Amino acid sequence: MNRKKKINETLKGKAKKANAKLHSSNKPKYISKAERARIAEAEKDGLTI
Repeated sequence: MNRKKKINETLKGKAKKANAKLHSSNKPKYISKAERARIAEAEKDGLTI
């Protein structure tokens, strides 16, 4: 019984990881405060990054 449980646990874990990889997050990428300030400064000067 222990061996079956261990095999099923590993298979479920792999399936869970594969399923999680398929669904990406809709969260925007994090931009630090310093980076936002630098971008705003560049836009104010009329430069593009």
